Amino acid sequence: MTKKADEHQEEVFDMGDLLDMTALEGELSQGNPSRAAEPFNARIAELQAELEEQKEQVNKYRDEVLRRAADFENFRRQKEREAMMASSRSLENIIRELLPVIDDIKRLLQHVPGNSELSSEARPYIEGVELVKKNLEKWFAEKGVSAIESIGAKLDVDFHEAISQVDYPEVEPETIIEEYQTGYLLGEKVIRHAKVIVAR
Repeated sequence: MTKKADEHQEEVFDMGDLLDMTALEGELSQGNPSRAAEPFNARIAELQAELEEQKEQVNKYRDEVLRRAADFENFRRQKEREAMMASSRSLENIIRELLPVIDDIKRLLQHVPGNSELSSEARPYIEGVELVKKNLEKWFAEKGVSAIESIGAKLDVDFHEAISQVDYPEVEPETIIEEYQTGYLLGEKVIRHAKVIVAR
């Protein structure tokens, strides 16, 4: 298209706009604003409809994002719970495996002769065993392990397992008079019941 033709097209476009504006002024001057505003009202209605549609779309996406965020949070919490449970089970298994060791150490120390009967060569070994016992008990305490108190208490099947009953008139029936094997708690959970002898 030539330069002259381009200028002519611009003039026609400008003339069209001028004619539209002139017509609008004419409608307004004749007291007929509703007819003059019809194209604008239609465009406004169209834009409002589009805005409502966009709002609906935004709400839909927002709900989807919130749902996904809640699902992810639930997943994260579940994985944390599973990790804590696995860690707790692992610790419990280690403690169960160590309990027979501490039982053996206690039995050994119960049968140690008095200090006067110990030879100078045997004393360091006994002191070493006592130190091992002390360190094990300290480690148990750090992990939340505690021994179940039994002797003198009433038999409680949640904590004790009676392996024998004997006549013992000095105490009430079902009072624990001897502990055969110490029971242990991990926190509030019984990981091993105390094996006890009770009065009949």
